[in-house]
Amino acid sequence: MALKGKPRDMNKWREVLLDPNVHFPGESSEYRRARNELLEAEAELKRLNEQIAAKRRALPAGGLIREDYVFESAADGGKVRFSDLFAPGKNSLVIYNMMFPRWSEDPRAGAPGGKTAELPLVEQPCPSCTSVVDGLEGAAFHLAERTNLVVIAKTSADRLGTYAKERGWRNVRLLSSRNNTFNRDYHAETPDGVQLAVLHVFSRDQDGIRHHWASEGIFKRGDTSPLDPVWSIYGVLDLTREGRGDNAAYPNLQY
Repeated sequence: MALKGKPRDMNKWREVLLDPNVHFPGESSEYRRARNELLEAEAELKRLNEQIAAKRRALPAGGLIREDYVFESAADGGKVRFSDLFAPGKNSLVIYNMMFPRWSEDPRAGAPGGKTAELPLVEQPCPSCTSVVDGLEGAAFHLAERTNLVVIAKTSADRLGTYAKERGWRNVRLLSSRNNTFNRDYHAETPDGVQLAVLHVFSRDQDGIRHHWASEGIFKRGDTSPLDPVWSIYGVLDLTREGRGDNAAYPNLQY
Protein backbone atom coordinates (compact mmCIF):
# COMPACT_ATOMS: atom_id res chain seq x y z
CA MET A 1 0.00 0.00 0.00
CA ALA A 2 1.71 3.20 -1.18
CA LEU A 3 1.20 6.53 0.56
CA LYS A 4 -0.08 9.23 -1.76
CA GLY A 5 0.23 13.00 -1.42
CA LYS A 6 1.68 14.92 1.51
CA PRO A 7 0.48 15.31 5.12
CA ARG A 8 -1.93 18.14 5.84
CA ASP A 9 -0.74 21.31 7.53
CA MET A 10 -2.71 20.78 10.73
CA ASN A 11 -2.01 24.27 12.02
CA LYS A 12 -3.68 25.79 8.98
CA TRP A 13 -6.55 23.30 9.20
CA ARG A 14 -7.03 24.23 12.87
CA GLU A 15 -7.45 27.86 11.83
CA VAL A 16 -10.23 26.78 9.46
CA LEU A 17 -12.02 24.86 12.19
CA LEU A 18 -11.79 27.25 15.12
CA ASP A 19 -14.92 29.34 15.71
CA PRO A 20 -15.76 30.11 19.37
CA ASN A 21 -19.09 31.75 18.43
CA VAL A 22 -20.90 28.86 16.77
CA HIS A 23 -24.69 28.89 17.21
CA PHE A 24 -27.34 26.85 15.45
CA PRO A 25 -30.67 28.00 13.99
CA GLY A 26 -33.52 28.46 16.45
CA GLU A 27 -31.60 27.59 19.62
CA SER A 28 -32.64 29.27 22.88
CA SER A 29 -30.34 30.93 25.40
CA GLU A 30 -31.20 28.08 27.79
CA TYR A 31 -30.03 25.55 25.21
CA ARG A 32 -26.79 27.47 24.55
CA ARG A 33 -25.95 27.67 28.26
CA ALA A 34 -26.52 23.95 28.72
CA ARG A 35 -24.62 23.14 25.55
CA ASN A 36 -21.65 25.24 26.64
CA GLU A 37 -21.58 23.38 29.97
CA LEU A 38 -21.65 20.11 28.07
CA LEU A 39 -18.82 21.32 25.80
CA GLU A 40 -16.69 21.87 28.90
CA ALA A 41 -17.51 18.37 30.14
CA GLU A 42 -16.75 16.90 26.68
CA ALA A 43 -13.39 18.70 26.67
CA GLU A 44 -12.59 17.25 30.09
CA LEU A 45 -13.56 13.77 28.89
CA LYS A 46 -11.27 14.23 25.89
CA ARG A 47 -8.39 15.14 28.18
CA LEU A 48 -9.10 12.09 30.35
CA ASN A 49 -9.26 9.81 27.29
CA GLU A 50 -5.90 11.14 26.14
CA GLN A 51 -4.41 10.50 29.57
CA ILE A 52 -5.75 6.95 29.59
CA ALA A 53 -4.43 6.31 26.07
CA ALA A 54 -1.00 7.54 27.17
CA LYS A 55 -1.07 5.20 30.19
CA ARG A 56 -2.12 2.33 27.93
CA ARG A 57 0.80 2.98 25.60
CA ALA A 58 3.18 3.23 28.56
CA LEU A 59 2.25 -0.09 30.18
CA PRO A 60 5.29 -2.15 31.22
CA ALA A 61 6.21 -5.12 29.05
CA GLY A 62 3.58 -7.85 29.31
CA GLY A 63 4.14 -11.58 29.32
CA LEU A 64 5.75 -13.36 26.40
CA ILE A 65 3.35 -15.58 24.43
CA ARG A 66 3.36 -19.17 25.64
CA GLU A 67 3.84 -20.66 22.20
CA ASP A 68 3.82 -19.75 18.54
CA TYR A 69 0.16 -20.71 18.13
CA VAL A 70 -0.87 -22.24 14.81
CA PHE A 71 -4.18 -21.05 13.33
CA GLU A 72 -6.12 -21.98 10.20
CA SER A 73 -6.84 -19.29 7.63
CA ALA A 74 -10.51 -18.78 6.79
CA ALA A 75 -9.42 -17.72 3.31
CA ASP A 76 -7.76 -20.96 2.23
CA GLY A 77 -7.44 -23.28 5.25
CA GLY A 78 -3.68 -22.81 5.35
CA LYS A 79 -1.67 -22.91 8.56
CA VAL A 80 -0.70 -19.52 10.02
CA ARG A 81 1.62 -19.09 12.98
CA PHE A 82 1.10 -16.31 15.51
CA SER A 83 4.48 -14.84 14.62
CA ASP A 84 3.37 -14.60 10.97
CA LEU A 85 0.64 -12.11 11.93
CA PHE A 86 3.17 -9.29 12.23
CA ALA A 87 3.87 -7.62 8.90
CA PRO A 88 7.36 -6.18 8.36
CA GLY A 89 7.76 -2.85 10.14
CA LYS A 90 4.49 -3.21 12.09
CA ASN A 91 5.10 -4.31 15.66
CA SER A 92 1.58 -4.17 17.11
CA LEU A 93 -1.18 -6.72 16.59
CA VAL A 94 -4.85 -6.10 17.43
CA ILE A 95 -6.99 -9.21 17.84
CA TYR A 96 -10.76 -9.40 18.15
CA ASN A 97 -12.04 -12.71 19.49
CA MET A 98 -15.36 -13.34 17.81
CA MET A 99 -18.02 -15.55 19.43
CA PHE A 100 -18.53 -18.16 16.73
CA PRO A 101 -20.13 -20.32 18.04
CA ARG A 102 -22.40 -17.99 20.00
CA TRP A 103 -23.44 -18.34 23.62
CA SER A 104 -25.79 -21.33 23.75
CA GLU A 105 -28.43 -19.34 25.69
CA ASP A 106 -28.57 -16.48 23.17
CA PRO A 107 -32.05 -16.62 21.54
CA ARG A 108 -31.48 -13.83 19.01
CA ALA A 109 -32.01 -14.48 15.33
CA GLY A 110 -29.73 -16.70 13.31
CA ALA A 111 -28.47 -16.21 9.78
CA PRO A 112 -31.27 -15.60 7.25
CA GLY A 113 -29.88 -17.84 4.52
CA GLY A 114 -26.86 -19.54 3.05
CA LYS A 115 -24.79 -22.34 4.54
CA THR A 116 -24.52 -20.61 7.91
CA ALA A 117 -28.31 -20.69 8.30
CA GLU A 118 -28.22 -24.47 7.96
CA LEU A 119 -26.18 -24.79 11.15
CA PRO A 120 -27.96 -25.33 14.47
CA LEU A 121 -28.54 -21.94 16.11
CA VAL A 122 -26.07 -22.70 18.92
CA GLU A 123 -23.31 -23.24 16.33
CA GLN A 124 -23.96 -19.98 14.48
CA PRO A 125 -22.10 -16.72 15.13
CA CYS A 126 -23.10 -14.14 17.72
CA PRO A 127 -25.11 -11.25 16.16
CA SER A 128 -23.24 -8.68 18.25
CA CYS A 129 -19.88 -10.02 17.10
CA THR A 130 -21.11 -9.92 13.52
CA SER A 131 -21.87 -6.21 13.88
CA VAL A 132 -18.40 -5.61 15.35
CA VAL A 133 -16.68 -7.43 12.51
CA ASP A 134 -18.84 -5.59 9.95
CA GLY A 135 -17.29 -2.40 11.33
CA LEU A 136 -13.77 -3.81 11.39
CA GLU A 137 -14.18 -4.93 7.79
CA GLY A 138 -14.61 -1.33 6.73
CA ALA A 139 -11.68 -0.16 8.84
CA ALA A 140 -9.26 -3.00 8.05
CA PHE A 141 -8.02 -1.56 4.74
CA HIS A 142 -7.16 1.75 6.42
CA LEU A 143 -5.65 0.20 9.55
CA ALA A 144 -3.30 -1.95 7.48
CA GLU A 145 -1.19 1.17 6.84
CA ARG A 146 -0.33 1.43 10.53
CA THR A 147 -0.91 -1.86 12.33
CA ASN A 148 -1.89 -5.55 12.13
CA LEU A 149 -5.50 -6.61 12.68
CA VAL A 150 -6.92 -10.14 12.98
CA VAL A 151 -10.30 -11.64 13.91
CA ILE A 152 -10.14 -15.05 15.58
CA ALA A 153 -12.98 -17.52 16.15
CA LYS A 154 -13.17 -21.05 17.56
CA THR A 155 -15.30 -22.38 14.71
CA SER A 156 -13.76 -24.24 11.78
CA ALA A 157 -11.89 -22.35 9.09
CA ASP A 158 -14.42 -23.61 6.55
CA ARG A 159 -17.42 -22.26 8.46
CA LEU A 160 -15.64 -18.97 9.15
CA GLY A 161 -14.69 -18.59 5.50
CA THR A 162 -18.23 -19.38 4.36
CA TYR A 163 -19.69 -16.77 6.71
CA ALA A 164 -17.16 -14.22 5.54
CA LYS A 165 -18.31 -14.72 1.94
CA GLU A 166 -21.95 -14.45 2.99
CA ARG A 167 -21.21 -11.19 4.84
CA GLY A 168 -18.97 -9.77 2.12
CA TRP A 169 -15.92 -9.60 4.40
CA ARG A 170 -12.90 -9.22 2.13
CA ASN A 171 -10.42 -6.98 3.98
CA VAL A 172 -10.35 -8.29 7.55
CA ARG A 173 -8.10 -11.28 8.21
CA LEU A 174 -10.02 -14.18 9.75
CA LEU A 175 -8.45 -17.15 11.53
CA SER A 176 -9.76 -20.28 13.21
CA SER A 177 -8.38 -21.18 16.64
CA ARG A 178 -10.19 -24.51 16.65
CA ASN A 179 -6.99 -26.54 16.99
CA ASN A 180 -5.07 -24.49 19.55
CA THR A 181 -5.52 -23.15 23.08
CA PHE A 182 -5.19 -19.43 22.33
CA ASN A 183 -8.79 -18.58 23.29
CA ARG A 184 -8.56 -20.47 26.57
CA ASP A 185 -5.10 -19.11 27.42
CA TYR A 186 -6.12 -15.49 26.83
CA HIS A 187 -9.56 -15.58 28.50
CA ALA A 188 -11.67 -15.55 25.34
CA GLU A 189 -13.11 -18.91 26.40
CA THR A 190 -14.46 -19.95 29.80
CA PRO A 191 -13.47 -23.23 31.47
CA ASP A 192 -16.86 -24.55 30.28
CA GLY A 193 -16.02 -23.72 26.66
CA VAL A 194 -18.21 -20.61 26.29
CA GLN A 195 -16.68 -18.23 23.75
CA LEU A 196 -16.22 -14.59 24.78
CA ALA A 197 -15.78 -11.39 22.79
CA VAL A 198 -12.43 -9.95 23.88
CA LEU A 199 -10.02 -7.42 22.41
CA HIS A 200 -6.28 -8.02 22.69
CA VAL A 201 -3.19 -6.10 21.68
CA PHE A 202 0.19 -7.80 21.35
CA SER A 203 3.53 -6.14 20.70
CA ARG A 204 6.75 -7.43 19.18
CA ASP A 205 10.19 -6.42 20.37
CA GLN A 206 13.71 -7.79 20.39
CA ASP A 207 12.78 -10.33 23.07
CA GLY A 208 9.78 -11.76 21.22
CA ILE A 209 6.02 -11.24 21.21
CA ARG A 210 4.36 -9.95 24.36
CA HIS A 211 0.80 -9.40 25.48
CA HIS A 212 0.29 -5.64 25.80
CA TRP A 213 -3.38 -4.98 26.63
CA ALA A 214 -6.81 -6.61 26.78
CA SER A 215 -10.37 -5.40 27.30
CA GLU A 216 -10.27 -6.65 30.90
CA GLY A 217 -13.01 -4.22 31.84
CA ILE A 218 -15.40 -6.84 30.47
CA PHE A 219 -14.59 -9.05 33.44
CA LYS A 220 -14.83 -6.17 35.92
CA ARG A 221 -18.11 -4.73 34.60
CA GLY A 222 -19.85 -7.86 33.37
CA ASP A 223 -20.76 -6.23 30.05
CA THR A 224 -19.18 -5.59 26.65
CA SER A 225 -18.89 -1.79 26.86
CA PRO A 226 -15.05 -2.08 26.94
CA LEU A 227 -15.37 -3.07 23.26
CA ASP A 228 -16.75 0.41 22.45
CA PRO A 229 -13.49 1.64 20.85
CA VAL A 230 -14.07 -0.77 17.93
CA TRP A 231 -17.90 -0.88 18.03
CA SER A 232 -19.06 2.25 16.26
CA ILE A 233 -22.80 1.63 16.50
CA TYR A 234 -22.85 2.55 20.18
CA GLY A 235 -20.84 5.70 19.59
CA VAL A 236 -23.57 6.83 17.21
CA LEU A 237 -26.42 5.85 19.54
CA ASP A 238 -24.79 7.66 22.46
CA LEU A 239 -25.24 10.91 20.50
CA THR A 240 -29.01 10.53 20.35
CA ARG A 241 -31.71 11.38 22.89
CA GLU A 242 -32.77 7.76 22.97
CA GLY A 243 -29.28 6.49 23.79
CA ARG A 244 -28.30 2.84 23.69
CA GLY A 245 -31.66 1.41 24.67
CA ASP A 246 -31.98 -2.26 25.57
CA ASN A 247 -28.56 -3.83 25.01
CA ALA A 248 -29.97 -7.31 25.60
CA ALA A 249 -32.05 -7.09 22.42
CA TYR A 250 -29.64 -5.13 20.23
CA PRO A 251 -28.24 -5.67 17.73
CA ASN A 252 -30.83 -8.23 16.73
CA LEU A 253 -30.96 -8.35 12.96
CA GLN A 254 -30.77 -11.44 10.77
CA TYR A 255 -27.20 -11.09 9.59
